[in-house]
Amino acid sequence: MKFLCVDPGEVRIGVAISDETGTLARPLAILGHVSRVSDAMAIMQLALENQADAIVVGQALDSDGKPGPKARSAARLAEALQALEEMPIYLWDESYSSQKAAELRIAKGVSRKKRSQPIDDLAAALILQDFLENHHGTKETNDTKQ
Repeated sequence: MKFLCVDPGEVRIGVAISDETGTLARPLAILGHVSRVSDAMAIMQLALENQADAIVVGQALDSDGKPGPKARSAARLAEALQALEEMPIYLWDESYSSQKAAELRIAKGVSRKKRSQPIDDLAAALILQDFLENHHGTKETNDTKQ
């Protein structure tokens, strides 16, 4: 099963894709945020072009594991995606994914200049890899497709 993952943000949306087996995630693209409907259409187009079987939407939960404003926005994006196509849509906690992506770039020795470039797609890949390692083959209650 092939998954597409989005890390929604207020300015940019990171997008990642898994391999055919749903084992490995890699960065795919960075989209500019326009509006929920436009974003959902662009994401769904990428999902269909890349023959994804399901979409994972990163949802930042607070320290208590509860949804805040950004998490509710991610849930609304998931609903907009579901309205476009009959495809499984999963919400997955993406807390600290951007921080982890930045730390990964530092650990890999990426220069300071290159580290200033957007990392939204790398953050999406980290979210997707976490999803694949912890969720693959199971059905969770935070799956919007119940």
